[in-house]
Amino acid sequence: MRIVVVGASGNMGTALLRRLWRERGVEIVGVARRLPHAGAGEPYEGVRWHSCDIGRAGAADELTEVFAGADVVVHLAWQIQPSHDRQALRRTNVGGSRAVVDAVLRAGVPALVYASSVGAYAPGPKNLPISERWPATGVAESSYSRDKAAVEEMLDGIERTHPGLRVVRLRPGLIFQRVAGTEISRYFLGPLVPVRLLRYGRLPLVPANRRLRMQVVHADDVADAYARAILGDAQGAFNVAADPVLTPELVARHFHGWTVPVAAPVLRTAASLTWRARLQPVDAGWVELALNAPLMSSERAETELGWRPRVDAVTALKELVAGMAERAHTPSPPLSATPALPGRPAALLKARPAGQPNPY
Repeated sequence: MRIVVVGASGNMGTALLRRLWRERGVEIVGVARRLPHAGAGEPYEGVRWHSCDIGRAGAADELTEVFAGADVVVHLAWQIQPSHDRQALRRTNVGGSRAVVDAVLRAGVPALVYASSVGAYAPGPKNLPISERWPATGVAESSYSRDKAAVEEMLDGIERTHPGLRVVRLRPGLIFQRVAGTEISRYFLGPLVPVRLLRYGRLPLVPANRRLRMQVVHADDVADAYARAILGDAQGAFNVAADPVLTPELVARHFHGWTVPVAAPVLRTAASLTWRARLQPVDAGWVELALNAPLMSSERAETELGWRPRVDAVTALKELVAGMAERAHTPSPPLSATPALPGRPAALLKARPAGQPNPY
């Protein structure tokens, strides 16, 4: 079975490669803008790599060649930064997704598994979980959410015009793992936040608002959901989240801190002002998304994919916080602790023949 993973070097891609190594008879092709270096080790070795910026002109033609003969394409690529360059993000996230879908159709790939998100949903309840039938029209104030919703709308049209294509959309909550600590700090906190202080496992002050209720899930558990979707015959959308729901009170209790009530307008204003001053890297749209994204039910994933999370939400958060404090990372450019350098040519990265067992 030939599986092409677009965005294979990032947070979710790294976890998925680890998971797919457990499968025999599988050939993995990784597509990324910045390639892991030769000698990067597990899980990047054993993958046949291709460098491609999916947002640039002509990407669909290049991807069509890479996708030829694939049994399934997994589209994980998504750009979070630079948040001040909205055009660049839209070009990669929406335009790049269009290129991936076009290439899938041109190459005749029978299945596409897409990395959607809880962020694709319209504002919803925080007191009861919603199913996959909740509208995936996004939170208007969040550019991330608008782009996720735009790709969902694109896939709606593709499913109508190409009913023979098996399309799966996974909609996870926040995805955490230890080795993503450096990347998540860089993308969401910036260099001014003293993350080293987190090594004591304490968050002295936790902003509290009745709508700050969020779901997270460990990357390895999401990877297992992807693997089940890839290797099976499921179709449609699947929510993926772990219990318990993270509330400010729960976080403060587990990290030995105190909650500080903060009104939503104050959160929005603080995020907007500090972002405009370039003191931190995320705009107020992320606050709007946190306040408005609904809670999800994972019942369909449990019933149809046979999926169950092995790591609870609190443990996943603690692992991430420890990774942030330790500046945990991998040799992959997106997860690296140092500025990215150009990847080595794909030909220098050894591919594992189909059927060969995992040497790690």
